[in-house]
Amino acid sequence: MSLVDGPSCEVVLSGAIAKRLQQEIISDQEKLNHSPLLVGFLSNGDPAARMYADWTAKTCANNGFQFQLREVDREELEDRLVEANRDENVDGIIVYYPVFGNRQDQYLQQIVDVSKDVEGLSHTYIFNLYQNIRFLDGEKLQKSVLPCTPLAVIKVLEYLQIYNSILPYGNRLFGHTVTVINRSEVVGRPLAALLANDGATVYSVDITDVQIFSRGEGIRKRRHEVTEAEDMTLESCLPLSDVVISGVPGESFKVPTRHIKSGACCINFSSEKNFPPDIKEKASIYVPAIGKVTIVILLRNLLVSAMHFNPHPKGY
Repeated sequence: MSLVDGPSCEVVLSGAIAKRLQQEIISDQEKLNHSPLLVGFLSNGDPAARMYADWTAKTCANNGFQFQLREVDREELEDRLVEANRDENVDGIIVYYPVFGNRQDQYLQQIVDVSKDVEGLSHTYIFNLYQNIRFLDGEKLQKSVLPCTPLAVIKVLEYLQIYNSILPYGNRLFGHTVTVINRSEVVGRPLAALLANDGATVYSVDITDVQIFSRGEGIRKRRHEVTEAEDMTLESCLPLSDVVISGVPGESFKVPTRHIKSGACCINFSSEKNFPPDIKEKASIYVPAIGKVTIVILLRNLLVSAMHFNPHPKGY
């Protein structure tokens, strides 16, 4: 584990986690007889989207993947996505959102064919995520693709050994209470569902309310359920949580350190610093960013799609 020592906590850098995952990707690449092609579509002027595209290009090049960035007007994007769906040379498609910044973006997510959806945003994958269905087939050979950032958070928690490998697969967060600050449809809400489906009790905090995601007492239910926590606030969730995960895209927002449980694990997935500097005096583990892990997860999802739908095994 690559650590930077703080006054009273360990600061875990995402680069170390990403390197371990890259080794797994190298092993899976050997099962293919071609270098998978990922096509990215950029239809906005968002600097964060541009940076993500640049990271994607660099990571693909460093790991032996092909990447093409196609910059198109947003009015043409739908047609270009359909063309990429039909192109047998394309193994995966990623769209850098927001495009329209409204429900039309959700429509665009459904245009990408499930066989090329490396972001896990198509209906099939989203349905499986919330229903706690982990495979596409009854033989459990084809994994269901998960959204990149939520899966990156899970891989971080696995690296930190917060997931208990002694427990059965699917129950390995049993006994943990997690606060997730962000309930966006792309990251926060699916992350809360994934953590709850793995056995945690999750407080999902939005700007207006708090919801509880869980599989019931003793994790008896097959999939998570959601209940309203009408009397709870962020300040009342934090002292109960041994893991705090924040992704608020606002420069002014800071998680109030004084309410955080002493010894908690704190993870930031926002492009902004949601935790103030004094978090190192309260947390036992602090992960300030997960961007490098997210990019590697994107490649992992690309490999999963290529192996499922366009394997071209050696000797093909």
